Amino acid sequence: MYTSLAMRAFPRVFALLLITVLIFVPPRPALGSAYNGHPRLIVVIVIDQFRADYLERFRDQYGEGGFRTFLDKGAYFTNCFYDYANTSTAPGHATLFTGSYSNGHGIVANEWWDSQKKKSVTSVEDDTTHIVGVADKGPGASPHNLLASTLGDQLKLATQGKARVFTLALKDRAAILPGGHAADAAYWIDRQSGAWVTSNYYRDGLPKWVSDFNANNRATKYWDREWRDAEGNLLRSTAHKKRKDGKDAGFYEVIGSTPFANDYEFEFAKELMLYEQVGLGPATDLLSISLSANDILGHQVGPDSPEMHAMALAMDRQLSDFFDFLGHQVGLANVWIALSADHGIAPVPAVAAKLRLPATALNPEELRTQVNHALAAKFSQAPVAEFVKAIAYPVAFLNEDAFSAIKVKEDEAEHQTGEALKKLGLRGYFTKSQLASGTVPNTEAGRQYLHSYSPEGGWYVLGVPPPFAVGSLEGTEHATPYSYDTQVPLAFYGLAFQPGTYRTHVEPVDMAPTFASLLGIIAPSHSIGRVLTEALAPSHRESAPVEKSRPGSKPSELRPAVLPVVQPREASLP
Repeated sequence: MYTSLAMRAFPRVFALLLITVLIFVPPRPALGSAYNGHPRLIVVIVIDQFRADYLERFRDQYGEGGFRTFLDKGAYFTNCFYDYANTSTAPGHATLFTGSYSNGHGIVANEWWDSQKKKSVTSVEDDTTHIVGVADKGPGASPHNLLASTLGDQLKLATQGKARVFTLALKDRAAILPGGHAADAAYWIDRQSGAWVTSNYYRDGLPKWVSDFNANNRATKYWDREWRDAEGNLLRSTAHKKRKDGKDAGFYEVIGSTPFANDYEFEFAKELMLYEQVGLGPATDLLSISLSANDILGHQVGPDSPEMHAMALAMDRQLSDFFDFLGHQVGLANVWIALSADHGIAPVPAVAAKLRLPATALNPEELRTQVNHALAAKFSQAPVAEFVKAIAYPVAFLNEDAFSAIKVKEDEAEHQTGEALKKLGLRGYFTKSQLASGTVPNTEAGRQYLHSYSPEGGWYVLGVPPPFAVGSLEGTEHATPYSYDTQVPLAFYGLAFQPGTYRTHVEPVDMAPTFASLLGIIAPSHSIGRVLTEALAPSHRESAPVEKSRPGSKPSELRPAVLPVVQPREASLP
């Protein structure tokens, strides 16, 4: 009898147990899939020239909703380095979104000497296009120099165009390269007026909302304002002024080096999201915002100045406001956010010298003259020819015609230029011919410079500068293989990520393949990054992460696939 009663009671007991489990065990978050709009939106914030140490240096002064979204509630990587030497804006933005270095995506510098056009060209300059939004008779711009696909390109392919990809920045290269070839639109500003523009590569005319934005003179309100720090000290003014040539200084020059420029970008970004319904479509959308003001200011005052401190605190408040907007517009539970930078910056030589560091400020034009004289003496040429057309320290771009006229081939021309640079103070050099053949030392430096190679850019020599040497007599610079230029933040926020501080070695190339894996799409065409499985929430992790070798890596150099020691925190939304 007792057995019969127990058998009859079992279904009811089982049902009660099942109900209890369903009530008290939270459901696992749905896996991401770009195809059905989970998440609705990926936002990538790239802060131009934002060194990794800024997050820790000012951490105790940040509020709750800005950088602390990543520091306290996100997956924050403290040990992220670019593994190449040409740390500049164009290569950096291309690297982040293609998951590859210059030897994959082809962007070697911001600009280079074009031997066919007989002039310097920018990384995004395109004579087959024109600027849309202002009366500009110069060349247009497009991603035509980009040799790899981006995360946005793969999103568009995977969803047959249903995903939307939008990018914006003050600079054209910082807007165009992140979106790749298939972006719906890239927007940047006319440097003089501040008006938002694009290229007919994307569309023949500005959308009405952008035209209205410009027509309403949104840029005007940022003129004639004072930028003060938290103590009320005046840091800068955006009063109208003249250039040295007597012409009016433009929006980019005057306002671009203040937090007002970031306010202007976020104002435009909000308008873009509202009118284009970003994050509200059938597939996952992508929005890239590159905050250019930090770089414009940083070149002038360096990383250790009161202005840079105040800029970081202002960005913290601006990010908090924008994340609040995302929460109201899309819902933060439906958004994944990444934060990184395209490069760092060296200390101002005068500041470093006070601490007895061997810092040097160089004049690239004087260096170019010295190199040309040395080459003329080597090849017994008088008068002195323009063998080197431009030096974007520490890179020298050669004049192919000058060498061809004396029957000197590329490899010899680059070698002799490198030797001349070395005699003038560089520690060493790598030639384009050398990198193309892969004949470099099997060292970390050799790998960095192999990653810096591109078939674009004519003949060139990548010089190895001494630490703390910058190619500017005023302010400071970047574009070296040293940690102050290569170490940048990398952080993620969203339900797919396990909050914590991660101290394993990672690289900016890891961002794109991590997002691609989570979305269930193919990684960008030349991606060499790894999926950051250690930072994924349990339902998104692979059961047994395996580290694969990279092209050019030795077994001893493989990045560890072990999980790091992390500081776990409760996953929560700000």
